[in-house]
Amino acid sequence: MKSREWIVPYLFLLPALALLVIFNLFPTIATLNESLHATSMISGDRIFVGLNNFQRVFKDPVFWKSLQVTLVFSLLVNPIQVALALGLAILANQKVRGISFFRSIYLIPVAISINVTTIVWGLMLNADSGLINGMLTIVGIAKQPFLTAPSHALWSIILMATWKGVPLWALFILAGLQGIPDNVIEAAKIDGGSRWQIFRYVTVPLLRGILVFVTVADTVANFLLFAPILLLTQGGPQLSTNLIMYETYRRGFVYGDIATSASMLSVMLFLVLTVIAVEFVLLRQRQ
Repeated sequence: MKSREWIVPYLFLLPALALLVIFNLFPTIATLNESLHATSMISGDRIFVGLNNFQRVFKDPVFWKSLQVTLVFSLLVNPIQVALALGLAILANQKVRGISFFRSIYLIPVAISINVTTIVWGLMLNADSGLINGMLTIVGIAKQPFLTAPSHALWSIILMATWKGVPLWALFILAGLQGIPDNVIEAAKIDGGSRWQIFRYVTVPLLRGILVFVTVADTVANFLLFAPILLLTQGGPQLSTNLIMYETYRRGFVYGDIATSASMLSVMLFLVLTVIAVEFVLLRQRQ
């Protein structure tokens, strides 16, 4: 009987593995397969075209523009979110009166859906009647075209994504902070370490694994950001917020070019895996 006990954990994992295969692995394989085919305009049949779809994608200036916007967006938003999440987690880890209430309050953005978040922020960022422009007017600052100017739109999306994402990543970092033994910190204090020295040489090294996870997960989440672009900017103005995820949607569901959309998704998948691999190399924990 005991010889069969090894299968019990796998039976508990089976539902999660089944969902992973159905909703992640299978769509990925289907997308890769679709990117290698096209529909004949004469017979209407699907035919194998190899890498022709990718060649067309790589010659498309709109694709390169969306790729550039996506990379700029990721290079800006990821460090901002991880740094703010680390600071928020440290603040929430303080042993002061009322900290439990603060921990409940800062997690409110996590409980709000991305669609509701987008609509509320869209109203607040409205160029004419938005709350933020109203507050700027009170202090004597001119109204800003947050979502209607190429110079402002991407930063407005970054602000919205940061408000939504930082509390979630801070929650993971907070769990890591609370997992650090108190005697380690006390030993560092006895040795004469300042707060900055303890943070740099004790806290951060012990959080390296958590920070790697948060950085990678944050990167993937921002590469897949879609709802704010669809609901607020539709990739504009002047393609300044045309992230590659939205461009693949537009090609497939607005223009009906499923093959090109699948090819773009395949390129994005390769790009995400490459970025994650680089992050693992740069942030991996030294034994």
